[in-house]
Amino acid sequence: VRAVAEALPLRDKSVDAALAVLTVHHWADVSAGIWEMQRVARRRLVFFTWRPEVIAEFWLLRDYLPAAAAADAAVAVPLETLAAAVPGCQMRVVPVPVPHDCTDGFGAAYWRRPRAYLDPDVRAGISMLARTDPSVLAPGLARLKDDLDSQRWQRTNAALLERDALDVGYCTVTIDC
Repeated sequence: VRAVAEALPLRDKSVDAALAVLTVHHWADVSAGIWEMQRVARRRLVFFTWRPEVIAEFWLLRDYLPAAAAADAAVAVPLETLAAAVPGCQMRVVPVPVPHDCTDGFGAAYWRRPRAYLDPDVRAGISMLARTDPSVLAPGLARLKDDLDSQRWQRTNAALLERDALDVGYCTVTIDC
């Protein structure tokens, strides 16, 4: 089924739960999309999303690509907006740390494999980087390349290289009605 969030081609209360994965920030009308999710779901809405204030502190954005962090924050849908769109329902937020070997290509998936961010194909699949003007990213990516080549990144982030997972602000928001 192909559709947009604001017009789901499903009957009312036809699914147990409606799930949105890193997509709400792409919707034309967030309130309409959430209303549609609530219309088709019998019990639960689940969003896999992020906290922009937390991911802005992620080493890639903080140290190399702050313009991408600003662009990301500009389109982020606050967790409070999700809750406010479904008044009277119970909201639960659970952090989702990113494993070091994550194979999905979202923003912080390569936190322990920084060289991946130098690949234009990888960046094209990460909306916060794909939406940011490449000329604005270029200086930070050049610094990242230099830091990787000189081992400066590895020395600065040595503690990261020992971690199995990293909390960079991704979370699930579950709304039960």
